[in-house]
Amino acid sequence: MRKNQTLLSILSDGEWHSGEALAQSLGVSRTAVWKQLNRLIEPGLAIERVRGKGYRLQGHLDLLDHDAIISLLADSARRRASLEVLDKVDSTNSRVMQFERRGGDDVFICVADRQTQGRGRRGRVWSSPAGENIYLSMGVRLQGGFSALEGLSLVVGIAVCRALESLGLKGAALKWPNDVLFNGCKLAGILIELQGELEGAVRVIVGVGINVHMDRVDAAVDQPWVSLDRAAPSVTWRRNEIIAEVVNQTLEALAHFERAGFTAFQDEWRARDGLLGASLHTEPENLQGVGAGVDSAGAYLLDTADGQVIIRAGELSLRRSQ
Repeated sequence: MRKNQTLLSILSDGEWHSGEALAQSLGVSRTAVWKQLNRLIEPGLAIERVRGKGYRLQGHLDLLDHDAIISLLADSARRRASLEVLDKVDSTNSRVMQFERRGGDDVFICVADRQTQGRGRRGRVWSSPAGENIYLSMGVRLQGGFSALEGLSLVVGIAVCRALESLGLKGAALKWPNDVLFNGCKLAGILIELQGELEGAVRVIVGVGINVHMDRVDAAVDQPWVSLDRAAPSVTWRRNEIIAEVVNQTLEALAHFERAGFTAFQDEWRARDGLLGASLHTEPENLQGVGAGVDSAGAYLLDTADGQVIIRAGELSLRRSQ
């Protein structure tokens, strides 16, 4: 991993570098450099090769940096957090699940440059190319048992919106229960998984995926999407800054949520509701209605011809009707 990071750091200037110079910098053979470059090309990085010139990275590379992320965390977050930054992982949520707690109330954070088995809510595919997006998971312990965590994914959605807005995005909205939208297109997704007992302390795995530099998606993605580069092209988006701010805002929001529950966030969520007043239908049951916001527990309210229906997270998905 370190040699890959060092190689990418050298190439990130966009200049030509000979195989010999790269080998000297890394302390390896030119053959080893060639093999490393092949491994980097495989995930989708565009590296140009020209005989007599060497190698050059095409386009901008926004590298993940452990120390840079740590330096940008708020003091309170830095004291609590343990951070792992990986080149590749099956799923950051799975990695956090496997992590054995080190004692106390530590927050374990895993960030990866690429996921091989990224997933969203209800097992949907999450497109996870290298070098382009944010794949972030946090393991946090919350008190109150499973029943006290209603509305948790909605609170994390608010935290993500706050983080992106603080860095320059304008007009982010929320789609119940776990998406961040921009102009009706998916910008970020949240996946919450729980470990623990029905009562008492619960270990919460908060997964956040954000499209940052992505300009294409896997064919399996079946909904409109957008990246931060497209949503706010005048902003220079840096993944390390985004990750740190998402962690800061999420930990602050979770502490408030643990004290006050979802009711403290209900008004803000309604103000950001991207489906409020829209004609909607549910999947798979195909209930038809108009979006009416969320209740005090974070369930979604759908005004139908037969009256108001309460939609709870995990049961159904909401879609705009054509």
